[in-house]
Amino acid sequence: MANSITTDKPHWTALAAEKKQRQLESIPHEWIVTPPSDSTLDVSAFPETCGLLNAREIEITNTSVDVLLEKLACAAWTAVDVTTAFYKRAIVAHQLVNCLTEIFVDRALARAAELDDYLKTTGQVVGPLHGLPISFKDQLCIKGLETTIGYASWVGQYADENAVLIDVLIECGAVPFVRTNVPQTLAWPETFNHVFGRTTNPYNRSLTSGGSSGGEGALVALKGSPLGVGCDLGGSVRIPSAFCGLYGLRPSYGRLPYYGIRGTLDGQDSVLPVLGPMANSVVGIKVFMKAVINTKPWLNDPLAVRKKWDEDEYNLVDHGSGKNLCFAIMWDDGVVVPHPPIRRSLEIAKAALQNAGHKVVDWKPIKHKLLGDITRDIWNAGSAEEYMITTSATGEPLITSMGLDVANVTVASFRPQNDGMTAYQLWQLQKLRQKVRKEYLDHWKATASETGTGRPVDAILCPAAPFVATPHGKNRYVDYTAVWNALDYAAAIFPVTTVDSTLDEKAPPHAFYNDFDKDVYEMYDPEKFRNAPVCLQLVGRTLEEEAVIRMTEIVDAALLAAK
Repeated sequence: MANSITTDKPHWTALAAEKKQRQLESIPHEWIVTPPSDSTLDVSAFPETCGLLNAREIEITNTSVDVLLEKLACAAWTAVDVTTAFYKRAIVAHQLVNCLTEIFVDRALARAAELDDYLKTTGQVVGPLHGLPISFKDQLCIKGLETTIGYASWVGQYADENAVLIDVLIECGAVPFVRTNVPQTLAWPETFNHVFGRTTNPYNRSLTSGGSSGGEGALVALKGSPLGVGCDLGGSVRIPSAFCGLYGLRPSYGRLPYYGIRGTLDGQDSVLPVLGPMANSVVGIKVFMKAVINTKPWLNDPLAVRKKWDEDEYNLVDHGSGKNLCFAIMWDDGVVVPHPPIRRSLEIAKAALQNAGHKVVDWKPIKHKLLGDITRDIWNAGSAEEYMITTSATGEPLITSMGLDVANVTVASFRPQNDGMTAYQLWQLQKLRQKVRKEYLDHWKATASETGTGRPVDAILCPAAPFVATPHGKNRYVDYTAVWNALDYAAAIFPVTTVDSTLDEKAPPHAFYNDFDKDVYEMYDPEKFRNAPVCLQLVGRTLEEEAVIRMTEIVDAALLAAK
């Protein structure tokens, strides 16, 4: 992706201040509200009580993606009205949790007006996403806009063309309308950078929204967007989805077009980043995936997999047509034991599925620590050099902690601990990863002997993290998501419950796997995590996106029926 780059670089502080000022000026003055004080932690209800949105706009922004598209297609609601409603709510969300980077109101409303004119003139929609506003993580290049991925050093670099997915979604009739905040370098499961600052969790602002798609998670949770697009290298769609109470999907490599994305570790082609949708309903995930895949993105992205949307796979033809499924629960990964709310959510899911007539067995994880270590070592093969080259021209310091008190923090393992490795050493890591992938494939296949269905386990249910959204700077473990990136398994996030201080009391000490497991145990206090959403992860096998979506619907329905 070509970006126009100036050669004479100002100091990073000047770049960051100038960009932040331009962002402030891009917010319509009449949409400025008075947010609650910092002592108000739960701000999830504020957008509907602040007085900026009228009753119709509140109705629009509370409507699910499928119904929105029906209303837009029959002109019951115009694209301009829908885009305006979500834009106003997005701007309110930004004033609450600092979730946006790029704001381009006039451009989005002009696009919406074009769609309304087309529908009025022809009686036809432009495509399956006609008039739907979509938000994007600050990685997806949009022509004429900057894409900084949290680097002050990249302020002033404007995209010369759209990312392929942007063009695909425009072809589908969507309205790109905002981009959202990320951590500097993207390589962190929280969201903070020197340009735009910190994004917080709308259910408890003392907690993180996750990362690296943390701005997206917070925005969608506040219903400032009906559908968001994040990017997932080690959990960056799933962690914010889990921390913010959303549905999210990590597809396998190449299922969605990635070309034209500005990322971290670009050129590293072993454990690949993938784009994925985030929404307040699983139907939004399905609508998005089906629309994008049906455009045949492999015609525009050389790395996109040539695989059409498969309705048979969605109907679970390889999984007994969805009847009497067998799910395996991974209670922990053999490295870190989850906190009580996570354990309770697994128990809730198990009971709901059994009540719905499905079988539930235990999943035995194998070599998760090794997979996590391999993945980090592959990423760190050249990351120190990349970060240095990116920041050195402006003197921008590399952020080493997401904590509020930078004088008293433990540096997490998301920054390289060495200067990299030789190409030969990297090849050995990649070879080892291939070997472990085969072992895991065989391990899954062997479960056919214990399911009673004649098939291997249909899907794994597991935590997305050993904890719910953490206090800022405390999310120090990503292997509950990153192992599935290493294995290239499709995985979805779905909400189960919220932290309850009565039900989720601190458990007695267990036999700790290691010192870090003990640290995670000791950080738990139900009051500290008050009101945090509790989500789980459903994992299928490679390129099983349709089946993963359908099984997530089945789990979702079972949970609803059990309430």
